[in-house]
Amino acid sequence: MRMHVDRRHERVLALVQERGSLRVTDLAGELGVSVVTVRRDVEALSEQGRLVRRHGAVLWPGTAADRGEREAGRAGSAPERPGPVVGMVVPTVDRFFGDMVRGARETVEARGGRLLLGLTSYQPEEDTAQIGRMLEGGANGLLLAPSWQDGLPSADQQQRLRESAAPVVLVERWAPAGSPAAELDRVRTDRAHGAAMAVRHLADLGHRNIALAVQESVHAGPIRDGFDDAVRSLGLTSVPVPPPEGHPASTGAQRLEAALERLVDAVARDGVTAALVHSDADAIALVARLRERGVRVPEDLAVVAYDDEVASLAEVPLTAVAPPKRAVGAMAAQLLLTRIAEDADRASEALPRQHVDLLPELRVRSSCGGAERT
Repeated sequence: MRMHVDRRHERVLALVQERGSLRVTDLAGELGVSVVTVRRDVEALSEQGRLVRRHGAVLWPGTAADRGEREAGRAGSAPERPGPVVGMVVPTVDRFFGDMVRGARETVEARGGRLLLGLTSYQPEEDTAQIGRMLEGGANGLLLAPSWQDGLPSADQQQRLRESAAPVVLVERWAPAGSPAAELDRVRTDRAHGAAMAVRHLADLGHRNIALAVQESVHAGPIRDGFDDAVRSLGLTSVPVPPPEGHPASTGAQRLEAALERLVDAVARDGVTAALVHSDADAIALVARLRERGVRVPEDLAVVAYDDEVASLAEVPLTAVAPPKRAVGAMAAQLLLTRIAEDADRASEALPRQHVDLLPELRVRSSCGGAERT
């Protein structure tokens, strides 16, 4: 059976990491696929900074072979321009992380540097392993979106970050005020502002009774806070759509079914006329299921999605809160490059630590019944 591309990429990475370097032809033989396929895989992984391409071969970043190639290049007639090496650890390159990585990479490469990427698949133990690999590979600084349980770091995780020999900037993560990790630089989306912006838009359209259906995640708390604050300040009424009993152990299907039942009930009995739904995927699924129950969007229920990954592709294009994903990655990289430069120039005075919140935008489409503004 043909191997899925993600699985094949994992196998490529495992083989190259184990051996340090491999010829593309040998790699194709190991995987049982064509050389063209392997070249495409290697190009994709190289663009992510996870592998190094060299003259028909592929190298693991930071190995002796990789360093030797770079030294040989520097000794030639066209020396390689030195630049910072930035390690970036994220849970995945799916959803908004992909754009965030691209923003960071463009910024680092514009300064003559190189981005190394590590993925953790939301496994907290992988954070430490990937950080170690980045530092061993010569990273001068780290961009981190750790897989913290419940969105918060443990005391041990905080202390390790604070004691890192390399500068660290948290990306789309934060720590409680007063904790060691709260002293780190960070760049994130102001998700509370995004939720409040959605509520204000619905209120401007005349909606007074609004439901919130939020997916349990690192970002659920700020979205709820912004929603609740806006509802109070605008004098509205809110109806939460709680997860089913047993969450988070319940399945996605059970969670969706519970949200559907609560929204149908809220429209029929509580006079709810609008809802903010996180995420896009949940919003699209809910709209389809609501229609099956006779609840029309936007006629009976106006809907705003949160994330804007695929909201525009829904049958009824969804108004959505759009986090500035690429800008978050770019600004985090800029801040880290500043810290790396400060480390290199001990005589310069370091800038104060920074907590940067970037505001999302609201992209208005058909699901609220107003004029589109995308």
